[in-house]
Amino acid sequence: MPKRSKVETLPPELKAWLDGELLKRGFADYVQLAADLQKKGADLSKSSLHRYGSKFEERMAQLKASTEQAKAVVAASPDDEGAMNEALIRLTQDKLFGILVELDVDPASVSLPKLTKSIADLARSSIGQKRWSLEARAAAREELLREQREKLDALPNKGGVTAETKAAIREALGIV
Repeated sequence: MPKRSKVETLPPELKAWLDGELLKRGFADYVQLAADLQKKGADLSKSSLHRYGSKFEERMAQLKASTEQAKAVVAASPDDEGAMNEALIRLTQDKLFGILVELDVDPASVSLPKLTKSIADLARSSIGQKRWSLEARAAAREELLREQREKLDALPNKGGVTAETKAAIREALGIV
């Protein structure tokens, strides 16, 4: 198992400062960043900072790309049935499954009760999402049938539209 990064052992407030500085400096100037950290009492090499910064920059780029893609998807197709939430749930389930299958994680660092609770929460969320989707579809269908019923009732009995024709249309549309 590899040695834990010194950056990961920094106090939370100092790590937050470091993350902010990496963003502000455009993931560059590691020599000065190491000097600034040393003034704050943390002795980290520029190489250690660069390794951490590279991973952090990659995660930020992935997050930015995911955010932009999600915005594009939402703009291109409104989510009337919660498809975006369902996709997110499936993606998270897939990631958790991958973690379980790989078990490339230090077992001491993984809390199995928390992991199984996360899976259970996802399963409940998935069920809730499907229930909401079915209810939304049913409500949309009811609204459509109501609109069709109103339009059919407003249709005058002239021009060949008889009461029998209206009855046949109602039966065909299921708005009896």
